[in-house]
Amino acid sequence: MTATDVCIIGAGPAGLMAAIHAARERAETTVLEANPNAGRKLLLSGGGRCNLTHAATIDELVRAFGKSGRFLRHSFHELPPEAVRAFFAERGLPSRVEPDRCVFPVTDRAADVRAVLLCESERLGARLLYRQRVADISTVNGGFAIRTNEQSFSSRNIIIATGGLSWPQTGSTGDGYRFASALGHDIVAPKPSLVPLVTCERWPAALAGVSLLRVQIWVAGDRKTSVTGPLVFTQDGIGGPAALDLSRALTDQLVAGVEGIDIRIDLVPDLSETALDRTLQEQLALHAKKALANVLAELVPRRLASTLCALAQCDTQLQAGQLKKEARRRLVGALKALPLCVVGTRPLAEATVTRGGVSTAQIEPRTLQSRLCRGLFFAGEVLDVDGPCGGYSLQVCWSTGALAGRSAGLSR
Repeated sequence: MTATDVCIIGAGPAGLMAAIHAARERAETTVLEANPNAGRKLLLSGGGRCNLTHAATIDELVRAFGKSGRFLRHSFHELPPEAVRAFFAERGLPSRVEPDRCVFPVTDRAADVRAVLLCESERLGARLLYRQRVADISTVNGGFAIRTNEQSFSSRNIIIATGGLSWPQTGSTGDGYRFASALGHDIVAPKPSLVPLVTCERWPAALAGVSLLRVQIWVAGDRKTSVTGPLVFTQDGIGGPAALDLSRALTDQLVAGVEGIDIRIDLVPDLSETALDRTLQEQLALHAKKALANVLAELVPRRLASTLCALAQCDTQLQAGQLKKEARRRLVGALKALPLCVVGTRPLAEATVTRGGVSTAQIEPRTLQSRLCRGLFFAGEVLDVDGPCGGYSLQVCWSTGALAGRSAGLSR
């Protein structure tokens, strides 16, 4: 049986950051990864560009995570966004802040982010072992016995950083929930979060792939539940960052069996309804002999313009100058508050992150050590925390990984 001070289960972003911070405390550190290489999900993040973090203050991060924010505050203090950027910059990978405050490496390559983490882990002496799928963990003599498909390990401290259940093709199969449960922890039922939404309407399928750079979406009758960002139509509803962010507000209701949630989409949020009506009138007059759909295509993508005409009961080939006032108002209404009814989400396997996981009520927020089992720590998506799109989830991985790693390294 191989002995180590700190054993980390999972070589994703949280696990690798935990390894770095445990090794910094001169703890003998071993990382066990089931895959043949590290960071498979990390390589897919941000469309392969890797949205490292979000340029936010700690208070802004706490608010973004809602009920989980208070638990995460100490982790965010351990490694805030500016410290994440400095960590990578000091190792040769600077980053840039985009207009929406998302942060990306200047190379736009997630592989470069992984390379920094691996190089630093190895420089500090952390041992990374691949194709080591953990079968079970048990408590033995004030420490832990870890059995994998290949060998056995003993450790004074253990960090579970196995991720959630989203994107199982990357190795996130929920093993961490099983380990935590066996060691006495409650598991909040996993649900999809940051996931495309399914609508009862069929017409989005005809627009699959059509995208808009900026829309506003809200729940009908509740403007407080509102998100802004890019949108893409899918075969069975809507996706893109705006839809994914809205899913955070709807997933619990949908999982609980709500039959349908009415939403509205403002396709031109930078124009008030009055300004849009005025603009549309000007365009109709300027291009009086053009087909109506062609005029609308100045405001929205061409395929969407045709669909809007149909939804507003207007002939797409009608000459713009012939459009009646009432029909124009229907078009403005569709542009400013396009109605859809959400009846579900895509499966958890297709979600960007998992809502649910190890209950944070049983974890000490200042160390991320279990309140029930001394020497047991948690980091990353295995925890019951989830935030919006835009680098927030990776920030949790960096911050909780750093805190859990340092805490475990110091407690050996």
